[in-house]
Amino acid sequence: MPIYSSNQKQIAEQISATDVNQTHWRDWRWQLKHSIQSIEAVEELLGFTFEPKERKKLELTLKRFPLSITPYYLSLIDPDNLRNDPIFRQAFPSPKEIEIERHDMSDPLSEDKDSPVPGVLTHRYPDRVLLHVSNVCAMYCRHCTRKRKVGDRDSIPGKADLLKGIEYIRNTPVVRDVLLSGGDPLMLNDDYLDWLLTELRAIPHVQVIRIGTRMPVVLPYRVTPKLVTMLKKHHPLWINTHFNHPREMTASAKEALQQLADAGIPLGNQSVLLAGVNDCPRIMKTLMHKLVMNRVRPYYIYQCDLAEGLSHFRTPVGKGVEIMESLRGHTSGFAVPTYVIDAPGGGGKIPMNPNYLVSLSTKKVVLRNYEGVITTYQEPENYKEIFCERKCDDCRLHLHLDGAEECRSTGIEMLLSDSDATISLTPEDNHRLERRHD
Repeated sequence: MPIYSSNQKQIAEQISATDVNQTHWRDWRWQLKHSIQSIEAVEELLGFTFEPKERKKLELTLKRFPLSITPYYLSLIDPDNLRNDPIFRQAFPSPKEIEIERHDMSDPLSEDKDSPVPGVLTHRYPDRVLLHVSNVCAMYCRHCTRKRKVGDRDSIPGKADLLKGIEYIRNTPVVRDVLLSGGDPLMLNDDYLDWLLTELRAIPHVQVIRIGTRMPVVLPYRVTPKLVTMLKKHHPLWINTHFNHPREMTASAKEALQQLADAGIPLGNQSVLLAGVNDCPRIMKTLMHKLVMNRVRPYYIYQCDLAEGLSHFRTPVGKGVEIMESLRGHTSGFAVPTYVIDAPGGGGKIPMNPNYLVSLSTKKVVLRNYEGVITTYQEPENYKEIFCERKCDDCRLHLHLDGAEECRSTGIEMLLSDSDATISLTPEDNHRLERRHD
């Protein structure tokens, strides 16, 4: 698909009252201004009409969970196979969203309960926090685990709110990793995001900053040279994005990813396992291959959360394990993500992998590989176990954990060095020094 296809040109002309061209289409602000937010607009642009009964159900759905699709993402939908199209299913509402099942929860991960700065920051894991910087996205994904907050413009964190979160991080030295999330952090303008990253980077114990964004998928034009230049100032900076299907890896998406990767930003991807979208080993393997071809490391495949309105997207856990069986050993190790369930109630991510351990004793481990081959691994016979009692000063392991010195000065160079306290070099058999010890 070209950067500006005839289909995209047609959509642009339909939604804009003025003349449009490729420059308009590739302007992320133009895309946001012309986001599709009604059933009527979708019908007009896709040439499809819903039956009155279904339309009524869709209108009820939108009263609870709003609709917003970028023209770019809408242009990826195949109108000839609308009901089964993975783009359509992720972007357009289903009446099933208002069928709340008994196990569904408004806040399935208890993010609000684990929030020492309400509405701004979640601190669940010991050394990392999630900073909520926005409640709005370029597109409202139908499978969003934070559906309770989507589009809530009345409670978007302001600068004063974010400063409270930053102060918490500053006063909590154990925090070494800060994840910016939302909503989508790249909905913030460049200057505001620059300010936020600068504040975080000024905290000595913050080692890594991460941004979670779906912009490369739903609005790749947001990744501009100006944005990338700004982000480069704040290394080490990581970005995780959210591709769910191979068809989302368009020429525009690849261009956005290339800009980020060329800026030295490590890229990861977090997919969600979605019924009717990607619950297929072939689809998932193809997606992983397309990701690594574009320098994106597959990070997680999430089991769909127990959020309200997502029951029609959830698959059995066995489907996820089946997909992992099709990946491990069958493709490159770095193309294999970790399949996880984000535990309801805030328990964190729990890996769900096929079982490769068959049995074990004190001397042997019995294993099976991806082909079903059963093999053994001999345990060491002379291993001296270290019983850790947290008495690090008495430990025989090498616990000097700073990077080793690559160069040590010697001789006259050492005497000239300001970094070495040595003031003289004396031969070992110096008689004067020997008399001092007599």
